[in-house]
Amino acid sequence: MTAPVTRPEPASALVATSADAAVRRGAFTLACGGLHHTGGTVAVIGPNGSGKTTLLRLLAGLERLTAGELLLEGRPVDRTGRGRRLFVPAHRRRLSVVFQDHRLFDHLRVVDDVAFPLRRQGWDRRRARDRAATLLAELGAAELARARPRELSGGQRQRVALARALAAEPRILLLDEPLAAVDDASRAAVRRVVARSTAALVVVVTHDPVDVATLADRLVVLDEGRVVRDGPLDEVRRDPGSRWAADFCGANVVSGEARGRRVRTADGVEIVLPDAATGRVHVVFGPETVTVHPRRPEGSARNVWPARVARVDDDGTRALLELEGPPSLRAAVTTDAVRALELRPGRQVWASVKATELTVVPADVSADVPADGSVDDPGHQGAVGVTGDDET
Repeated sequence: MTAPVTRPEPASALVATSADAAVRRGAFTLACGGLHHTGGTVAVIGPNGSGKTTLLRLLAGLERLTAGELLLEGRPVDRTGRGRRLFVPAHRRRLSVVFQDHRLFDHLRVVDDVAFPLRRQGWDRRRARDRAATLLAELGAAELARARPRELSGGQRQRVALARALAAEPRILLLDEPLAAVDDASRAAVRRVVARSTAALVVVVTHDPVDVATLADRLVVLDEGRVVRDGPLDEVRRDPGSRWAADFCGANVVSGEARGRRVRTADGVEIVLPDAATGRVHVVFGPETVTVHPRRPEGSARNVWPARVARVDDDGTRALLELEGPPSLRAAVTTDAVRALELRPGRQVWASVKATELTVVPADVSADVPADGSVDDPGHQGAVGVTGDDET
């Protein structure tokens, strides 16, 4: 097992926007002022149309501000104002970005596509291909090296695009739904590689609570073109800023040691899994999958635990319950259920979850990565590699 990569500590904010920063696209405006991120992994979440991809395009240099200023690594790259206008194009920013359309080079084989940023930096063909092959292997895509993009599935194209973005060893790595098309068997490998990226800052747009639970240090919540929350993961979970974010951030994450189809937590709680697993894992499931009962239920659910209601947040239609265990859980129920079951703080209940509702993620996302993938090559620092809409 190789040790996790230690990301470099930046001297200043890697991403920062002035308080008045905004992007206007037709009738839509993204107000993105006040962002300040110094490193780690930031997950950007929000409902469809909230401005997530627009924000990523702005950072990448594929959108321009209509007001305010954007700084990357402490340097202005986009600034508005009479006599002050400044814009640094995408190819001059030390970042890589992967959008959902991937934009691979159809005329190149996969290994040469991934090697492309390195060839631009002056690497010889053999050395660039060797590095590309290593990245593909880390992502479980070694067998794709000789294929053409048109021969690949959506998930395979996504892994190839990620490999090409990582090849440039960017300071900032921007990912738009990096696992959206990836099959379940490959997701763990992709998460490990993203977690081990040497980029000082990784920004991930996602709709997947598992990505947030396993990758993110901080959350940015967008809603209707506004930044409604920007802060550490636990802080935003406590006060998510919108009902959509409250539902999203309410995902339950229970950690323990897996042996076969059972996980045992440090508190002695046993969880039955849908499939066999080994080692330390996170078990992730949404609050809507938790059923609350006044007494121990009979039925097909294998995971049943006693609990005490600690908090009830009721908006008149739906309620989010905080249940004290172990395990401590969040459960989403209807307001009618709150009344019928007399759910209030202090009430003793039973909680159940079907094994088929559980997602199991290795707790050590850096585990089982080939040792040759951990070797940093000093010959390709400061690379530029934009993979996305404006690629040529």
